[in-house]
Amino acid sequence: MNILRTVIDKFTAILAWIRKDKIIDINNYDSLVKINLGCGLTVAPDWLNIDGSLNAFVAHYPRFIKKSFFSFSGSSNYYSKNQYINILDNNRFVFHNLSYGLPIGDEKANFCYSSHLLEHLTKHQGEYLIKEIFRVLKPNGLVRIVVPDLEFAIGLYEKGQKKRMLSDFFFVDLDGSYLARHKYMYDFQLIKEALEQCGFINIIRYVYQQGHTPDIEILDNQPEVSIYVEAQKP
Repeated sequence: MNILRTVIDKFTAILAWIRKDKIIDINNYDSLVKINLGCGLTVAPDWLNIDGSLNAFVAHYPRFIKKSFFSFSGSSNYYSKNQYINILDNNRFVFHNLSYGLPIGDEKANFCYSSHLLEHLTKHQGEYLIKEIFRVLKPNGLVRIVVPDLEFAIGLYEKGQKKRMLSDFFFVDLDGSYLARHKYMYDFQLIKEALEQCGFINIIRYVYQQGHTPDIEILDNQPEVSIYVEAQKP
């Protein structure tokens, strides 16, 4: 299985590099443009879901290909085959490695949502992605960023839960996909500073499923371990 995982990761990385400069045409949207970044399979109706996993890539293929891919996609740990196929069939996915930025033109989006993504990027890649979010948002556009809480992780250490802290926050899935590994961590002050440096204003820390972003009752998850922050483009 580790060999298969390595092959999938290398294929995914090469495919993402080939497609890294592709720009998505979203001029045909009739309503609010809502972009879900690093979504996995946590999606909501009418959002454009951008993800670097092969799930997003196979979403555009016939159902028999999705069925074949399901068994080694890793999604079988969380979804039935029918749930998996229905999610891919009924939502709009774009395959793209977000470390390359966003495949969207300037000032196109009203909302951007990112949950448990930034920690999978290096500090430099995370800063670049926040700049990209600022670029693609329309004036007064809103971003909601959800990340694991570094302060919560340190609290686990102080409580003597060292193994949980290490496995859940700092050395995640070392035998799994490279996309699953944690490369950086944030507390509220660190994410606030990163947003401020890119030009965002009105940076507010919210709690689980509270804020001004649409569909957060569907999109928000992992309330115990997460920071929920919203910020506005001037």
